[in-house]
Amino acid sequence: EVQPVESGGGSVQVGGSVRLSCAASGYTFTRDCVAWFRQVPGKEREAVAAISTGGRSIHYADSVKGRFTISQDNAKTTVYLQMSTLKPEDTAMYYCAVEKLFSCSPNWFLAALYNIWGQGTQVTVSS
Repeated sequence: EVQPVESGGGSVQVGGSVRLSCAASGYTFTRDCVAWFRQVPGKEREAVAAISTGGRSIHYADSVKGRFTISQDNAKTTVYLQMSTLKPEDTAMYYCAVEKLFSCSPNWFLAALYNIWGQGTQVTVSS
């Protein structure tokens, strides 16, 4: 069973940076879509970014373009989300989502398409 685990969250000041990691023990993201979503209490889960680990296509939400970068390591065991120029509105629980054998296109941003979710890691941006 694939169980992604997120790490790297924490508290950071406005304008700062943080890198999140998503890895699943004993699993290689060979031809999957791996996405990052975020959620704040009382709101729907919001898509942030996604990467097709087979084709390396990459997608971003408009709200994070130019500030966040999604990537994977060469071994395809870890997907990263580098978050820079952070704003208070980036504060949320960040989740890693995986859908096997999915190219991410076209509807990478739909949470319902992902069957495997991590437990989340909290990112808090404060001034």
